[in-house]
Amino acid sequence: MGLFYIDILKIHLEILRSEDSESTLKSYGGNMTDLFRVGVIANTHGVRGEVKVFPTTQEPVRFKKLKDVILDTGKEKIDLEVKSVRFFKNLVIVKFKGIDNINDIEKYKGCDLYVTRENAIPLEEGEVYLADIMNSKVITEDGEEFGELVDILETGANLVFVVKHDGKEVLLPDIPDCVKEVDDKNKVVKVHIMKGLLDV
Repeated sequence: MGLFYIDILKIHLEILRSEDSESTLKSYGGNMTDLFRVGVIANTHGVRGEVKVFPTTQEPVRFKKLKDVILDTGKEKIDLEVKSVRFFKNLVIVKFKGIDNINDIEKYKGCDLYVTRENAIPLEEGEVYLADIMNSKVITEDGEEFGELVDILETGANLVFVVKHDGKEVLLPDIPDCVKEVDDKNKVVKVHIMKGLLDV
């Protein structure tokens, strides 16, 4: 996914979950609050401080209810209050409270926008946060260790798991025939290696 999304992964198989599941995301402000990326500032819009945001969540409509975001400049994280939101094609036009000039926001082009776990879209049955399974151990149906989940890509049709295996990256589609079980609490993904996948 670009992931990114909020990074919510929909698995249509049995998911082993727990309310006290651990997270691998970096903490914000030195505490253990998890951050979920919801978008990237693609460009400015007009001269009054609005920005075009490319949503990295599978639920772009969530921006309508978004009140607070965290801007990651690479050097610091800044709390911003969302003043207004509207949609244009595949982008979200966002206005932040207190930023009324293009010069105040232009320097943040390319920066990521995050929300805390508390402000993320609540999970429904059969869903996990992508962030919670990144760097998971990937095993085969026989219980043999296959590799490590290092990235998740969004292709449109389905998500694709990028697994580091024997020094190279293997792409595994998130489909029932391939991804058999996801355990976000213990960070283990069980897969079936379909014929031909290792030949790509």
